[in-house]
Amino acid sequence: MKQKNLTIKNHSPPNKREAPTSWDDVAAWYDGWMGQKGGDYHRQIAIPALLRLLNPQKRETVLDIGAGQGVLAPYLQKVGMEYVGIEASPKLVSRAKKRHCQARFMHGDARALAKIAGVKQGGFDTAVFLLSIQDMDPLDVVLQNASWALKAGGRLVILMTHPCFRIPRQSGWGWDKRRKLRFRRIDSYLTTLRVPLQPKKQGKRSGQTCSFHRPLQAYINGLADNGLFVERIQEIPVKNVAELANGRLKADKRASTEIPLFLGIRARKIERTGSP
Repeated sequence: MKQKNLTIKNHSPPNKREAPTSWDDVAAWYDGWMGQKGGDYHRQIAIPALLRLLNPQKRETVLDIGAGQGVLAPYLQKVGMEYVGIEASPKLVSRAKKRHCQARFMHGDARALAKIAGVKQGGFDTAVFLLSIQDMDPLDVVLQNASWALKAGGRLVILMTHPCFRIPRQSGWGWDKRRKLRFRRIDSYLTTLRVPLQPKKQGKRSGQTCSFHRPLQAYINGLADNGLFVERIQEIPVKNVAELANGRLKADKRASTEIPLFLGIRARKIERTGSP
């Protein structure tokens, strides 16, 4: 259906200085954990869900924003997409190039795509964030840049940890002894949070990254504000998980089936057609 009389933001990316990234400090650990094809969650849950939402087509151009060490590249190249990966960590870019030498990877800031050689306004059919957007801030600037890079009618797919149920340091599993029920505990939701995370000690040093929690409305409204209109959402549970605790396998299986820990969003860029 053609959209009329819609007003959206100017899609010229702001002139923002490139900032250092905390992912350089954990690049070796992350690359070792991911390997050539990705960790268990990537291979079994995140990548299949993203591919279903994206529905990749041969000869389409795709921009992988926050590409890490390039785990998504072979999956998209296999179907004939023209792949470009953008990553803020120089060390992860280097590892991506070594692991996936047939793909294009470039060092750059998701908040300043216009500064990256080879990334042009309206130059991509699709753009994706695979478990990366929750590590980027400010959200509005990142979405504005993603929209700028997409052609009119292009689609954006986000695969992320679920902002309603998986909030760093503010959520977890609980056990109701009386009801014999596994439940998801949420301590904070509407408040925007910057949460430092320490995935692994690096010898005497501690590698630390940072995650940003935002409520669901921030993503949906942020997409709409930048001319990206949501056409599909998928809430993804982690099925067939091992027992969470104390051998309560039946309750654990029910909880893992009912409570989604990942969220997929597909949005499409509309063409501005005028003012009200």
